[in-house]
Amino acid sequence: MAPYMRLRQICLVAPQLEPVISDIAEIMGLSVCYRDGNVAKYGLENALLPVDTILLEVVAPFKDGTTAGRFIEKTGGRGGYMAIFCCNDPDERGRNANALGVRTANVIDHAPYHGVQLHPRDCRAAFIEFNHTEGSDDILGAYPPAGPDWQKFIRKDVTRALTAVEMQSPDPQGLAEHWGRILGVAARDAELKLPNATFRFVSGASEIMSALDFRVSDAARVLHAARAKGHAVAGNEFLLGGVTFRVS
Repeated sequence: MAPYMRLRQICLVAPQLEPVISDIAEIMGLSVCYRDGNVAKYGLENALLPVDTILLEVVAPFKDGTTAGRFIEKTGGRGGYMAIFCCNDPDERGRNANALGVRTANVIDHAPYHGVQLHPRDCRAAFIEFNHTEGSDDILGAYPPAGPDWQKFIRKDVTRALTAVEMQSPDPQGLAEHWGRILGVAARDAELKLPNATFRFVSGASEIMSALDFRVSDAARVLHAARAKGHAVAGNEFLLGGVTFRVS
């Protein structure tokens, strides 16, 4: 089987799930497909919304001392938490990352799902996770973290796709090359192109996942909905869940 690497999921972090998750759902015309009770052992609650075949997740700590809580304290709540990729062999990608000096932070083994999470300090800017679901190479196939029937919750009437993830760094080319080595994808012009999304690296004061780009059916309608929810809109973007939502 030829190697593949696709963006599977973007995880944002918020002090509380509400109103972030309901605002995203209402503004972007998305539906929550699942709330995963398994994350409670990490002191978190979550909700996931499919954007076509990419899952957008928000996690929130409900007790002190969580990694997500420390992330919020460290960043002031600015920046996305995790980029999750599906691939043939998460363990191989993990070993490759280890050889680059990027430590493994956590291994999740819930057959048929297997995931390897890397240490955010070594990844820089955000967590990286690689995962694979046995017997589910179809991008619309089973994906346990999103629940048993996540595909039924896909809505495309307002938001059509999540097309790009923007990463900021004082050294954008260096961060692009670092992530490229971890992912096994060549960095070109401070970009990593995956089959279903682009990671774009831009200059910024700190290293964060700074923005998500969405293709929508009616940008003016989405921006109006964001204003109606009390979010400050500038041009074609607004801040929600610690990242800039950019629509076109």
